[in-house]
Amino acid sequence: MQIILLDKVVNLGNLGEIVRVKDGYARNFLIPSGRARRATATAKQEFEVKRAELEKAAAAKLAQALGEKLSGTSVKLTQKAGVDGRLFGSVTNADISEELTKNGYPVAKAQIRMPNGPIKVVGDSAVSVALHTDVVVDITVSVYGETV
Repeated sequence: MQIILLDKVVNLGNLGEIVRVKDGYARNFLIPSGRARRATATAKQEFEVKRAELEKAAAAKLAQALGEKLSGTSVKLTQKAGVDGRLFGSVTNADISEELTKNGYPVAKAQIRMPNGPIKVVGDSAVSVALHTDVVVDITVSVYGETV
């Protein structure tokens, strides 16, 4: 199925591109979420009329302001740990998201990228936060051990 992208979609294309995707992906995800529209002749004409408006909205949606504030932020978490510095359990993206939200940065857990998986030791770790497809910010997560 050919669709017109109404937003930038990772690994697929940018705003305004006409791409071919599998029918189920278009019908079940892209079109209902408002990221795409069927590429019919009338839809193409309507899109060209609204192109400037959609590009302006996409630029506004770009999370630059939050990214600049969040850049270089350090998050401090306390978890129960053993004497050797290993945690009982781990620090996950949900824990980091919850702490960032408490600090005034509304970030969903799906936006947090942990390259080495959950944090299982006491210390500092680098974590990426993908606020938008074009805005990825690195933060530091400091995990302190709480002896039992």
